[in-house]
Amino acid sequence: MELSDYLRILRQRGWIIILLALLTAAATFGYSKMQIPMYESSLKLLVRPARTDFGQSQAARELLGNYEQWMRSSYRAQAVINELQLDMTAGQLLGDVSVASDRLGLVLQLVVENPDYNLANDIARTWGNLLIQWQKEENDKNRQEDRITIEFQDEPQYSLASPQTRINTAAGFVFGALLGIILIFLLEWIESGVMRRSEDVERYLDIPVVGSIPNQ
Repeated sequence: MELSDYLRILRQRGWIIILLALLTAAATFGYSKMQIPMYESSLKLLVRPARTDFGQSQAARELLGNYEQWMRSSYRAQAVINELQLDMTAGQLLGDVSVASDRLGLVLQLVVENPDYNLANDIARTWGNLLIQWQKEENDKNRQEDRITIEFQDEPQYSLASPQTRINTAAGFVFGALLGIILIFLLEWIESGVMRRSEDVERYLDIPVVGSIPNQ
């Protein structure tokens, strides 16, 4: 097919692309608006060794993995539930919580998902305080120079996790446009054996058209 053929197809059937793009964009926009908003609260905890020498810093890095496992425990989840009087099980709460660590920066990050952003912040703050209190109790067993302290880098910060209405709508528009293009090519393929114009005759038979019978 030549460029002129593509331009002709776009002139004749381009409305299909636009229509499907608008329909899918509207559908994804409506679906996003019907979803319950879900928020993420992020809390960063700084792990600080009493000494800054290599050995103590390396020990703190090794402890980050233990801290992660300690925080992922159902015991910690149940303690948060009890303190905040939440109507959920420890397993359900753990499903909404993720913990990660940055060994280079000696930072633990706790992320909590909840449809109530204030509650998400409260859960993250309470969970972080549990670790801080536990570490304080561990420090009481160690010498001053061997102690490791944990503190909030900042207060928990929430953000909208889902739905991402703008992104979903844009993705729906693009998907609809691609669907329209596929549909157009399918229609052209179905009608490929139908010759309506002199150009079609010349293209398929590879012979020039010397005359035509006009419509009566």
